[in-house]
Amino acid sequence: MCGISNMHTNGDLLLSGPPGSGKGTQSPIIKDEYCICHLATEDVLRAAVAAKTPLGIKAKEAMDNGQLVSDDLVVGIIDEAVKKPSCQKGFILDGFPRTVVQAQKLDEMLEKQGTKIDKVLNFAIDDAILEERITGRWIHPSSGRTYHTKFAPPKALGVDDVTGEPLIQRKDDTAEVLKSRLEAFHKQTEPVIDYYAKKGVFAGVQAEKPPREVTAEVQKVLSS
Repeated sequence: MCGISNMHTNGDLLLSGPPGSGKGTQSPIIKDEYCICHLATEDVLRAAVAAKTPLGIKAKEAMDNGQLVSDDLVVGIIDEAVKKPSCQKGFILDGFPRTVVQAQKLDEMLEKQGTKIDKVLNFAIDDAILEERITGRWIHPSSGRTYHTKFAPPKALGVDDVTGEPLIQRKDDTAEVLKSRLEAFHKQTEPVIDYYAKKGVFAGVQAEKPPREVTAEVQKVLSS
């Protein structure tokens, strides 16, 4: 059920921020509050491949050959996704664009639809806080329950509260992987933030705060 909050934009949003900054926590809240659809790039790609759309077939060919899916293909798949009925009131785009070239291609595509990105929410957080957040995460694989050694520890070290089964740490949730992902974010994606700041649609969110405070800040930004 959607909320009744009003957004002072058309509802086409970009979420930017490094891995672990809380985009995944806030996206469903924004989606439900404003009745807009959430487009996580990887999910949209997977859906297009599964549905065997013409663009999905091309994307699968690239992935099967170990190649990156081209910017034009990704933008084309997003183009198809935002035309769906669930996206009529707007969308949240998460995980794209990661480069200025991608941002330009996205803007060109949206312009053809007669729309544009209304707000870019950047989840700003210190790298050291991210390392503590991410490297402390543990997951119960079959249920998806997540724990954190500091913020939400299991009752018994290393095992799920409900089943007593062992917890695992995802391959991405290590200091080494995080370091390389953060380097890529700072090098490639920070220029995208500058690109949208020049367009006057950028808004920073202090993502180191507790989730409820971040939600309140997001709502304040979207209603202003």
